[in-house]
Amino acid sequence: MDIILYSNQLDEYLKHDSVIDYDNKSIIELADVLFKKADNELDFIRKAYEFVRDNISHSADINEDVITCAASEVLKAGHGICFAKSHLLAALLRCKSVPAGFCYQKLILDDETSPVLIYHGLNGVYIKEYKKWIRLDARGNKIGVNAQFSIETEQLAFPIRSEMGEVDSFVIYPNPDIAVLEKLRKSKTRTELWENLPTELEYNIQC
Repeated sequence: MDIILYSNQLDEYLKHDSVIDYDNKSIIELADVLFKKADNELDFIRKAYEFVRDNISHSADINEDVITCAASEVLKAGHGICFAKSHLLAALLRCKSVPAGFCYQKLILDDETSPVLIYHGLNGVYIKEYKKWIRLDARGNKIGVNAQFSIETEQLAFPIRSEMGEVDSFVIYPNPDIAVLEKLRKSKTRTELWENLPTELEYNIQC
């Protein structure tokens, strides 16, 4: 697996904006708590990842219809879909100067009820101790989903089934995809969003 950085400027993976709003008081306080509990930076990354994976519900898993997008919104609500959870994890890590970005996979939404290909969001994180980037999926575990923090052997939420048209991508982007953000912002409810999940990325159109 060869990780590809969309930008060679490391600072691009540390910036904050209205979505990755780690200047928010609640984000800062949580990052401080997790950082103080950690033995080192690597342990902080693991703790931040596991917090988002385990303590922030995936909206679909709890049948929540409210859409969250910005990191602070996700933290306040306590839930978000995959993209939203990746925004929160990136914000927590960047708050403590850990470079983090965004990755996307094209997956079948549901084999039986909705066999359509849509995008799924996760994170790319720089591990300074190992001088390498890894991918982490904080979607949230459930029956059939068992994503874990791992440096050597990647264990994400979903295996890629290329024979079914699913596509993996090893590009780590510094910003959430614009097309993804537009879907989150324009949909009034998650039910509405589920009928119009992103099937293309703005990043791909730009290439």
